[in-house]
Order: sequence, then structure tokens, then C-alpha cells
Amino acid sequence: MNTKQISPNIPAKSKVFVGLSGGVDSAVSAALLKSQGFKVVGVFIKAWQPEWLPCTWREERRDAMKACLTLGIPFLFFDFEKEYKQGVVDRMLLEYKAGRTPNPDVLCNKEIKFGIFWQRAKALGADYIATGHYLSGEKDQSYFLWTLTRDDFSHTLFPVGYMEKSEVRKLAKKYNLSVAEKKDSQGICFLGDVSMGEFLSHYIKDSPGRIFNTEGEVIGKHKGLIYYTIGKRHGFDVNKKLPESGPFYIVAKDIKTNSLLVSDKESEILEFSPTKIKLKDINWIREPREEVIAQIRYRGEKMPVKVSNDIVEFGNPVQGLSLGQSIVFYSSAEASAKEGDICLGGAVMDKVVAL
Repeated sequence: MNTKQISPNIPAKSKVFVGLSGGVDSAVSAALLKSQGFKVVGVFIKAWQPEWLPCTWREERRDAMKACLTLGIPFLFFDFEKEYKQGVVDRMLLEYKAGRTPNPDVLCNKEIKFGIFWQRAKALGADYIATGHYLSGEKDQSYFLWTLTRDDFSHTLFPVGYMEKSEVRKLAKKYNLSVAEKKDSQGICFLGDVSMGEFLSHYIKDSPGRIFNTEGEVIGKHKGLIYYTIGKRHGFDVNKKLPESGPFYIVAKDIKTNSLLVSDKESEILEFSPTKIKLKDINWIREPREEVIAQIRYRGEKMPVKVSNDIVEFGNPVQGLSLGQSIVFYSSAEASAKEGDICLGGAVMDKVVAL
């Protein structure tokens, strides 16, 4: 996609509903679409936010409305609070209760931004929807977009998808957008400034428990399993530690016994690091035709893998892998050197097949 020409195959008078978050990326997306002759409608989507957190959505909606006024485009407000709570938050909480680590941003994209947003927009006459997501470069957000289908892509535009952030901010100034210098939002939208652990503590009953080493000895206490992920080395107390001991890493969680298993020995940590994982909810945007590389966390290292049906095999044991997380597949860097890594699809890591 060439950002200077959104798509040569789309009629210039097509109606595009742009999801405006109140930030600079989506505002510039709307500006670019309007400048190229599209009939643009700005839409602010209200998600769910817990009552005990400071309310921020009204400020974001205000910034989205300002962008529409500046650009001279219609503004709409979609209240998807109920759908967000059921489709994203409730499902996320079920996963955490089961001791897994889901990706709420992935759920949000699938259920809300590219799900009911498109359905509502289409019902109101939209030919396309657009968002401010980046698809490559330093701000690449393709990790969160692996659930999109070919049909989703057929009616979705990403005007800033292949641009750099600095270029987007320059364009924001060019179009006199008030959000040109606005800081990027951090983390998950409904969390605000609190940690995931603090959020989960309001909805999941949790209690302190014991920490074991690999020899079955109790060597410390933890404050509750919801605060920990595999591979973490902070936030728990080890009271039986030898002078020569290195840092302890979490290698396993046991929901039934409410316990953590930790080790400070590299050989043991590797023993608990999987090489094969069973996948679920697999979605291929493009069928892989060459070597595949994979990413198991946002901004994580990409590594070569082999995918056969619903099994992914890593070349080496993977430390810090959390079940329930997304694994996203890309074409190999060598095969896509001219375009950058191309997202092929993804899946949810469901079960360990072999250690």
C-alpha cells in the first residue's frame, strides 16, 4: 500500500468511516482520506471502563470531535460499552482465572474495531472503515491484527499503515490538527494508569501461596497467581537463597495448589521451556509458502518456526512463553527484504506438546 495513494482500485467517492480514538494516528488517517476525495465520517467508539478508575473517554471524544471540526467531516458516536465488556473484558477474565495470559488488544480488534464497528458502519452506508494502525516500521502493530480475515482486509483501510510516526506528526501539523503533539496512549485502553495485576485483583479472588523450587522445597511466598507470568523474576519473595544463587525465574504456575515453581539454574529453566506448542483459533491471512518466523509477544524477538497443522515447533526452547498469548507468523526477513516482514496470520498458544 502506498500511503500517498490509499488505493488505486477504490473509487474516490467511496464513503469511509474512520475510527477516531482521540489520538494523532487516526486523526491523520481521516485527513489523508479526505484529501484524496473520499467521503469521510469520523466515529468515536466508547469502550468499557471500570467505575473505580478515572473516566478518560470524554476527553478522548472531545479530541476526536475537534479533529472532525478541523477537517470539516461529520462526527458520530458509537457506544459499544456493553459489547466491549462481554466480548473483551469478560473473556479476558475467564482466561486469567484459568491461569492463562490472553491479549485483550487482540480481542478488541477482532470483536470491536473490525467486528461490530464494521457492521454498524456498513448498516449506515459505509463502503469501508479505516483505522490509525501501523503495519510496519518502529510502531508496527500487526501483532494485534492477526485475527483479521481476508474479508476484513477487503473493506478496511490503513492510511498511515506504512508511515513513520515522525511523518504522521508532520502531517498533523500540516492539517492543523490539535492532537499533533499529543502523547501516544500507553497500554490497554480500559486500564488507565493501573497495572494489569491491580485491575485483575478487583475481579478475581486470589490469595497468597507458596513458592517451590524444582526439588519440591518451599522457598518463599507469592502474593497471588494473577500477578505473575512465566519467565518473571520480580515481585515474589525467596527466603531460602544460597550466596551463589542467581536470580530466580518462574517456570510454572499451578492453579490447583495456588503455587509457583521457580528456578535459578539455566539448565532447569531450559528444561521447562517448551519447543512445541499446540495452537487454537488459527487464522491464515496468507498461506505460508516459505520459511516462517514467529513473534510470541508484542515487540518480542522474531524467531524461525515450523508450523504443521495445529502444532508450532521452535528451533530452541523458548523461555518465558505464556499459554493463552498470541503467536503471530511472518514471512522470513530474507524473503520479504523489500517490504519488511509480512504478517501471515496467527493463533493462540494453547498447550505444551513437548518439553
